[in-house]
Amino acid sequence: MGVAIEATGASLRETTEWHEINWKNVNRNVRRLQVRIVKAFREGKYRLVRALQYILTRSLGGRALAVKRVTENKGKRTAGIDRELWNTPNRKSDGIQQLRKKGYRASPLRRIYIPKSNGKKRPLGIPTMKDRAMQALWKLALDPIAECTSDPNSYGFKECRSTADAIEQCFTCLSQKTSAVWILEADIKACFDYIIHQWLENNVPMDKRILNQWLKSGYMEKGRKYQTETGTPQGGIISPILANIALDGLESKLKERFSRKLKVHLIRYADDFIITCISKEILKDEIIPLVKQHIGERGLELSEEKTHITHISEGFDFLGQNVRKYKDKLLIKPAKKNVTNFLTDIKEVIKKNQSAHPINLVWQLNSKIRGWANFHRHVVSKKVFGEVDFEITKALWKWARKRHPTKSRSWIKQRYFYRTEKGRDWCFFGKRDGKKATLTKAMDVRIKRHIKIKGNANPYDPEWEMYFERRLENKTTETLRYRSRIYDLWHQQNGLCPVCREYITEESGWHKHHIIWRTDGGRDTNENIVLLHPNCHRQVHSQKWKVGKLGLEKGLRNA
Repeated sequence: MGVAIEATGASLRETTEWHEINWKNVNRNVRRLQVRIVKAFREGKYRLVRALQYILTRSLGGRALAVKRVTENKGKRTAGIDRELWNTPNRKSDGIQQLRKKGYRASPLRRIYIPKSNGKKRPLGIPTMKDRAMQALWKLALDPIAECTSDPNSYGFKECRSTADAIEQCFTCLSQKTSAVWILEADIKACFDYIIHQWLENNVPMDKRILNQWLKSGYMEKGRKYQTETGTPQGGIISPILANIALDGLESKLKERFSRKLKVHLIRYADDFIITCISKEILKDEIIPLVKQHIGERGLELSEEKTHITHISEGFDFLGQNVRKYKDKLLIKPAKKNVTNFLTDIKEVIKKNQSAHPINLVWQLNSKIRGWANFHRHVVSKKVFGEVDFEITKALWKWARKRHPTKSRSWIKQRYFYRTEKGRDWCFFGKRDGKKATLTKAMDVRIKRHIKIKGNANPYDPEWEMYFERRLENKTTETLRYRSRIYDLWHQQNGLCPVCREYITEESGWHKHHIIWRTDGGRDTNENIVLLHPNCHRQVHSQKWKVGKLGLEKGLRNA
């Protein structure tokens, strides 16, 4: 039987069984250290910052959270060059013990290629599970500092920020009659591949030996090892933070050099960014050279084919949206390219499921339609949603006609489409074993303006705790409003998992757990169900704990 984690700074000699970990204490103690790192950094106590990072990265709690992250994300089933996965409790426990600085050597990445929208392929490096977990561990220690030093209007790969925040900032900067009318659309050429290692080692506030291991790990392709002299390991957990640190500082330079009258604003999402100004000449002759000088110090350069100066009346595409002024009225709509790519993907799914049961096709399509519509629900999308629904219905009609070439139109329509009580026609559905599933319509997603995050908000600062709690509640309410049962359960629990007392979000996922197990006669009602994190759910069943609406009723260690 392992020793339960009770203190963040527990000794490296202690061991723990995966399902014996007290996640409530782990989350609380790691969070406490992160808060102390932010406080020390703001007070200029950099030696204390390094000491706190040292404690966090050696702690059992920090290492356990790192292993938990890499074994629960989307890449948990993708192995590195060692072909090893941490997919059992014993392997996860062993993984915690492997995360030590002493003797650590990063393995080469497994190189794969993924297609890009322009037809080219993007190289991606897959680290081993151990390297991923070590990166996740240092992310816990590095992220609080990165939040303190980042540009206020940088939104990519940061806690509690999204593309919707960046698009809303576009509206803020460009919607007024007196707003800037010229926009520099910029993109950095192969950003992750060319950042100078020496610059990162000099400017990233973390253990230099560990950082150097990641940067110089190299990659394997077709059985041959290649060295990496520049760039960050794209595909690794730590890469987005390193890239953000490298690109930060441009916004402050622009504010120092140009007066507010010129309406110069930077809006950045990872390596995609725009800069606004009232003058095309200033953008071309002063701002572009400043940008080139700033990123050139990091070994980067602008992509000529993706860098343009555009007037707001012509419009520009940014993060899947089209931003354009129509006679002094700014409208932000889904970009045509984004809509085309989405419909192509939907039609490909329909084509591949020509012989599938209709209900299976509905389930596949619904997740894609909901995801795409939710992404665009904060802009002027209603008309586009209607057009998309029409195109999907046309594709499904062709699918049904091809399945039954000898049947009449009325027979096919009656079999696969129905009219709702409210009069909506051509609703595609599937029915099996008494269960009926209807295809989601993009038009059913309500358009709601997004409230942008405040520029100086820091999720690791206790002063902003209530602010982020309200934003999380509003976001989850909007996400679950069409899933009334899940939302009722989430609201009853105040959004918290009864086991670890951490928030249940769309990103974390959830499992429904029956308080009285179904095998013991428990009913499938809200009174007998709680929402748990997936890992907490497995832990409850492994330890045979009893869970109530307010927490563990027995079997919980003393907190």
